[in-house]
Amino acid sequence: MTAKRLEGIGEYYFSTKLREIDELNKQGKQVINLGIGSPDLPPHPEVIKTLQEAAARPDTHAYQNYKGSPILRKAVAGWYKIWYGVELDPETEILPLIGSKEGIMHICMTYLNEGDEALIPNPGYPTYSAAVKLAGGTAKPYTLSKDNQWAPDFESLEQTDLSKVKLMWVNYPHMPTGQKASDDLFEKIVDFGRRHDILICHDNPYSFILNDHPQSLLKIKGAKDVVLELNSLSKSHNMAGWRIGTLSGARERINEVLRFKSNMDSGMFLPMQLAAATALGLGKDWYDSVNAVYAKRRQRVFELLDLLRCAYDKDQVGMFVWAAIPDSYKDGYAVSDAVLYKSNVFITPGGIFGTEGNGYVRVSLCCTEEKLIQSMERIKGTKWS
Repeated sequence: MTAKRLEGIGEYYFSTKLREIDELNKQGKQVINLGIGSPDLPPHPEVIKTLQEAAARPDTHAYQNYKGSPILRKAVAGWYKIWYGVELDPETEILPLIGSKEGIMHICMTYLNEGDEALIPNPGYPTYSAAVKLAGGTAKPYTLSKDNQWAPDFESLEQTDLSKVKLMWVNYPHMPTGQKASDDLFEKIVDFGRRHDILICHDNPYSFILNDHPQSLLKIKGAKDVVLELNSLSKSHNMAGWRIGTLSGARERINEVLRFKSNMDSGMFLPMQLAAATALGLGKDWYDSVNAVYAKRRQRVFELLDLLRCAYDKDQVGMFVWAAIPDSYKDGYAVSDAVLYKSNVFITPGGIFGTEGNGYVRVSLCCTEEKLIQSMERIKGTKWS
């Protein structure tokens, strides 16, 4: 018998879908996967060089500091100052993570007791809800809609019972909708957290992808009083498999999360931390080169979605395109299955991100232009209702 904490927690959607795709490939279908946001481009050569050279040293293979290497923490602080205009103390306000997904779980385990509630965006990253439940809390979805530019409806939230809410998960640029951040929205989020004594947890891995103005919620005046921010090198530096993320916030909060984290792991391999520091020191040319590739791919995805008669906002950012499905389909699952089984192309149904995503699909930009063109050719040969 599994623990009660797993009740209502299913296997991650992509885990099960990838198995299905593997079975189809064994049948010779050669499915093109446009579903998952795993960068297919490599890190900068200097990042890999740093890893190789550090790993060859005899003094880099021991257990590491639970708070991470000072070199990495200083690099994170410098990165935040240059790109976000945020001052962070590398000694006390930064905690390196084995990927930001780890940090989501750590935060929930640090702050939630049974009966506590956490506000979860709908649509939003499914891990927020799963982590809340695994920690013993109750996920309380709040609606994001196109009509409100995928921002929280604070007026509606103010009318609900917030007495048990301890955390609020937010994510801008937003995944899956690609909605950009704004100072006005960030100010409203910080004000909401302060007035209701709610810890705002901002997940910020997409701020550099096809986005000219990277923003941090910590830039807002007084944000450190109520905000913890997660960030990651997975998307911005093509280092998804390296599992390197960061948590930033006030000293007290960092120490609280560290109490839990230090009982869960013993720190990252030092050469990876040193390589991550090299990555964080890259200049504008790096981000421009990555975004030039994604911009070309995004145009191809727009063309693909036109074939499917889906509607989309060209102003969205991040490494996905979010699109409304045609009225002739019941929901995004129906569109996803039709594309998969008729054309051997997989796109993500929006419903996996919450009920408010049922009328949408999401397409990843983590695929070559050649594969996107091939996907369109397959779709062109299919009759769509």
